[in-house]
Amino acid sequence: MVTEYCAVAKEMKQENTQVVAAFYKFVRLPDFAEKQNSLLSYCLVQGIKGTILLAAEGINGTIAGSRQAIDSVITFLRSDPRLADLEYKESYTDIPPFERMKVRLKQEIVTLGLPEINPNDLVGTYVSPQEWNDLISDPEVTVIDARNDYEVNIGTFKGAQNPQTESFREFPEYIRDNLDPNRHKKVALFCTGGIRCEKASSFMLAQGFAEVYHLKGGILKYLEEVPDEESLWQGECFIFDERVAVRHGLEEGSHELCFCCGHPISEADKTSPKYEEGISCAYCFDSLSEDKRVRQQEKWRQYQLKMKNC
Repeated sequence: MVTEYCAVAKEMKQENTQVVAAFYKFVRLPDFAEKQNSLLSYCLVQGIKGTILLAAEGINGTIAGSRQAIDSVITFLRSDPRLADLEYKESYTDIPPFERMKVRLKQEIVTLGLPEINPNDLVGTYVSPQEWNDLISDPEVTVIDARNDYEVNIGTFKGAQNPQTESFREFPEYIRDNLDPNRHKKVALFCTGGIRCEKASSFMLAQGFAEVYHLKGGILKYLEEVPDEESLWQGECFIFDERVAVRHGLEEGSHELCFCCGHPISEADKTSPKYEEGISCAYCFDSLSEDKRVRQQEKWRQYQLKMKNC
């Protein structure tokens, strides 16, 4: 009886598991606006939720749904010859990470603020996860984390520079102010899924840097394929859905988001005297006025009542 119950419970859990697919591709899509409605309709019919961005320079998306639904959407995307070789990364969650489905039209699929920088025209050298350790261990290579400061703070590669940016738009200024093409002959870039470092490589080559490398598939591909015991990764990797962060094997990490400011917080962050569940954390405590604190307390109370009645 117990064995049968466990088997049924396991089957139910598998049925509820959501497949999360993250993908992007820099490719010329002059008709990107015409693809919006058909792509949105197809995703809605499949019960898919998430966000897909379309621009003249390509496509970028993260979606979640059943195994069959994800496979169907990927097949639909690849039916366009320009996306026939579209690659994607998968992870899994028991909690649906998105509330709705959106297909948005943008000037850039990742916003650098320089639409003229296009990886379709110029791009750095792709480096596989298996080759990455050797590259960043070379003392002649400058390793740069192309993500934002709050992402870097919860995990990064050993020895990588943190540009301390608040948005990707600030990355070009950091490069102009801190790196010199005449001195920094070899540069290695990385980011979550590969899209930001790919575009950053294009920018740096346009600035005259001779050798620019970037991690193919990003940190997520590295954590998926490189064994923990061989890894040069330290910490967890922030991701943009309700799982907050993942670690090796793309298993869900230990971070959660502050209910007030949305900053990722660890178990150690919760020991701060400035942390109060649902009200504040060390990253937002000092900016909370008394009025805002009172409003946040009420917001947290309403949230708890809603969860209790679910």
